[in-house]
Amino acid sequence: MTTNEKIEFFWSVPLGELSERLDTNLDGLTSAEAERRARVYGPNRLRRSKRTDSLTLLIAQFKSPLILILLVAVGLSFFFNESIDALIIIAIVLLSSFLGFWQEKRAADAVKALLSIVKIDATVFRDRHQTNVPVEEIVPGDICVLNAGDIIPGDAAILESKNLFVDEAALTGESYPAEKATGVIEKETPLMRRTNSLFMGTHVISGNALALIVSTGALTEFGKVSEGLRVAPPVTEFERGVRGFGYLLTKITLVLVTVIFGITVFLNRPIIDSFLFGLAIAVGIIPELLPAIISINLAVGAVHMSQMKVIVKQLAAIENLGSMNILCVDKTGTLTEGTMRFRGALDSEGNSSDKALLYCHLNSSYQTGFTNPIDEAVRASQQFDLGLWEKLDEVPYDFVRKRLSVLVAKNGEQIMITKGAVGNVLDVCSAAELAGETLDIAVVRQAIEQQFASLGADGFRTLGLAYKYVRSDSITNSDETQMTFLGLLVFYDPPKEGVTQVIRELNNLGITVKVITGDNSAVASSVGRSVLGFEPRLLTGKELHSMNDEALCSRANMIDVFAEIEPSQKERIIIALRQSGNAVGFLGDGINDAPALHASDVGISVNSAVAVAKEAASVVLLEKDLGVLSAGVREGRRTFANTLKYIFITTSANFGNMFSMAGAALFLPFLPLLPKQILLNNFLTDFPAMAISTDSIDPDQLTKPQLWDIKFIRNFMIIFGIVSSFFDFLTFAVLMFVLKAGPDEFRTGWFVESVMTEVLIIVVMRTWQPFYRSRLSRPLLISMVLVLVITVLLPYSPVSELLGFKPIALSSLVLLGFITLLYFAVSEVAKRIFYLKMIRQDPATVNQLHVTTSGIQSANTL
Repeated sequence: MTTNEKIEFFWSVPLGELSERLDTNLDGLTSAEAERRARVYGPNRLRRSKRTDSLTLLIAQFKSPLILILLVAVGLSFFFNESIDALIIIAIVLLSSFLGFWQEKRAADAVKALLSIVKIDATVFRDRHQTNVPVEEIVPGDICVLNAGDIIPGDAAILESKNLFVDEAALTGESYPAEKATGVIEKETPLMRRTNSLFMGTHVISGNALALIVSTGALTEFGKVSEGLRVAPPVTEFERGVRGFGYLLTKITLVLVTVIFGITVFLNRPIIDSFLFGLAIAVGIIPELLPAIISINLAVGAVHMSQMKVIVKQLAAIENLGSMNILCVDKTGTLTEGTMRFRGALDSEGNSSDKALLYCHLNSSYQTGFTNPIDEAVRASQQFDLGLWEKLDEVPYDFVRKRLSVLVAKNGEQIMITKGAVGNVLDVCSAAELAGETLDIAVVRQAIEQQFASLGADGFRTLGLAYKYVRSDSITNSDETQMTFLGLLVFYDPPKEGVTQVIRELNNLGITVKVITGDNSAVASSVGRSVLGFEPRLLTGKELHSMNDEALCSRANMIDVFAEIEPSQKERIIIALRQSGNAVGFLGDGINDAPALHASDVGISVNSAVAVAKEAASVVLLEKDLGVLSAGVREGRRTFANTLKYIFITTSANFGNMFSMAGAALFLPFLPLLPKQILLNNFLTDFPAMAISTDSIDPDQLTKPQLWDIKFIRNFMIIFGIVSSFFDFLTFAVLMFVLKAGPDEFRTGWFVESVMTEVLIIVVMRTWQPFYRSRLSRPLLISMVLVLVITVLLPYSPVSELLGFKPIALSSLVLLGFITLLYFAVSEVAKRIFYLKMIRQDPATVNQLHVTTSGIQSANTL
């Protein structure tokens, strides 16, 4: 095959010819040949992933519209012979860009390292040995080994199979698993009837197979669908908040810059200076490092979460984890130990039955459809000598019949033994065995069902067991009729130790835990009582089926346990909860959990989950433990809180300073700051901003789910911008009328005061409490001190003249320091007043941002 060539109608090509055309055999490919084909066909994925190599990240730093406009302004400066200013602006732009690049590169490298922990692998033959390789490295010609739960890594022809059922719902829309087997079929056969073929993106429900990969990536059937749709992923709440904040700043910036530029031109200032000044105002007011800060915060959060055994596949999921207020979980393995234990076999009256116990062991020991915990529990419970028994045939379990039959023989007698869901087994029985007697099933069925219900109410899982004598050496599912009911098989899965405490802890974090399980309502209700600590409100799959979507939306919030739920109904529950205004997380690890994982705000799986579940999840736990998840929720909220800190700090300081600068330009006979000085101000104050991701947060900020509130941010920016501007104008008055400063001295004095206020305001705005009650992180403190020292020393440095600065007297520096400290104190008091007012006007908004009443009351001690 050549590059991008695809074998058309491969399902109609004999396997020998297909292997020849793909130049492969049952031994598989050599590693060298696989590498060569990988270079030819490219990675086995549907779309090219976003590149995060160093060159791409570096170029991205210069794609900002503001940076591009600044570079145009640099060109104009050279044209008007302002070469020194142009070079300084270039230097500042380059330094800022490289600072952003360095931080984002570190973030990208950290995320790449974490993602390598959670990989979706496929088993193939390479160099004549079975080996696991990442799905992206699968190439045409690979011989792939498939078992239950595996994702099919490419379009493939079946070489060998046994009891193979595949879920193709994502591709064909068919809800029932498709049975697959080897063979050759007509090339005109529609996709859903190609029983000898497997398709990328589907997954194995049961059985096993050996398959020859024919097509990968965009050349697969799923690739065609993907290329045709090009559907953008849904916007997360976090992304929506960032976008709304960007729109707000854009509106303010456009208005402010237009007005300033118009006024300065009207006052006959030089056009190039007016243009650069207006542009510098725009750069000054916009937190241009916000994308980098978000990336850094999320990457740092991802690293911290990995230390807590929580791996984040998509960085945006960190915020979604922090905003989650409902967590839907399966029962088995999450609330319970996940280890099925066999309690015993009971006859139709509820007494122990040795015959039922023996037949149960025969069925479990000789079934080979696929490994499952029920049969393992039976085999581990007791040893039987089965040496005189011979297995003749079996009919594997499937999700339609919900039964499993095995044909065994001893001393010339051939017995078919069937076990499965109690109702499904009873449906194929015409009689029941009781104390050596055989009775009509109608006589005892009600008693059996009552016994089944009683066991379920006590939290036990119960299966039915039946048998019949046959004369044939083989059986099919059509033989499952006229059987004799033998007894009930009782299993249990005890609750995990400490799970009740963990659920209480999640409740304290504002997260409601809801159970979604396929188990019967009695078992689900029993487990719900033991782990939730109260009588749960229950909804069954049958009741849900009769509800329309509107009714489900109104009722879903009130339900604690969803029982007897079909796989497709899990997704419907998640969607209903989201449409009710909740941020919903779903924890699942099974084959049938994939749709619900995809539909939730944050899909959570575990590293031991089947491949299809890990692929659909955005967060993967290295341990299936809700305690691990609660730690991840705290880290998600810490990350979001630090992102908001940057926004509050930057907008309050930047908006005030730039508004002051605009006002000063109206009455001063010179520009209050040169464009290069504004850019330098921004550059210096970016360093502490980069360290905010390391900062500690108040305990109150962990107690509730977090949401963006643009109105709150806008009010915050206006109020504290006004406070900042008041002290800026106070500084102007002192510089002009007290210190009699000329243009250079004025700019120097205000530059120093402006940087000091922007740095010190971090101490105030990083916490809702009095500043002295919340401890800064060491990196943040060190970066703040360094920037303050550099700012004070700059006017006395060799580059001061190039930057337009002049040394100022020590007494002037002390006076500016006093104004800065006064601004610090007033901002601290204003913070208390602002939050008290917000609580009275809109308590819900403040609660969303974790400003608790207790925290505000503690601020009253000021």
